[in-house]
Amino acid sequence: MSKKREQLLTQSERLFDRHGFHAVGLKQVIKESGISLMTMYNHFESKEALVLEILKKREARYLQKLDQFTEKKTGKDFMHALAEAHLSWIRDNGSNGCMFLRAKEEYSLAQAGHSAIVSFADQHKHRLTEFIHDKGFTNQEAVRVMILLEGATAMAEVFDIEEVATEVNGALKALFTN
Repeated sequence: MSKKREQLLTQSERLFDRHGFHAVGLKQVIKESGISLMTMYNHFESKEALVLEILKKREARYLQKLDQFTEKKTGKDFMHALAEAHLSWIRDNGSNGCMFLRAKEEYSLAQAGHSAIVSFADQHKHRLTEFIHDKGFTNQEAVRVMILLEGATAMAEVFDIEEVATEVNGALKALFTN
């Protein structure tokens, strides 16, 4: 990947995470990325294409973190490692909420029908649920854990991450006591 493309993706992700997708215009993106508008369009045909690529790269990084934490773990150990991976992601990437859900919300409201961004955000949540399901958990258990992780993401915007972590671990123990 070219240095300018990587710079564009990194700066755009930072801006969109901090301010939202529609609040940040292409002028701000190119200014803070240090590239020209033409260079931006050489890499991405539209702002939507840029946002979609950012979400794809973010998902890949998130899944890599989940894999690192949960490798060779099963049962309750897997669930606790999964929660720790998610909490680590929040610690490392700030507590501005879920970028995928924010993208879905902004693009659902702004465009008639479902854009590629909305579809990708939906599929992201399904892929995460499948990730859990594929480790031997029922669909119901996978959905419950996803609700817990999404709740942790939301609560980290308001409460200290360590307090959230304590409650997530307590909820997991209660959920999987049997």
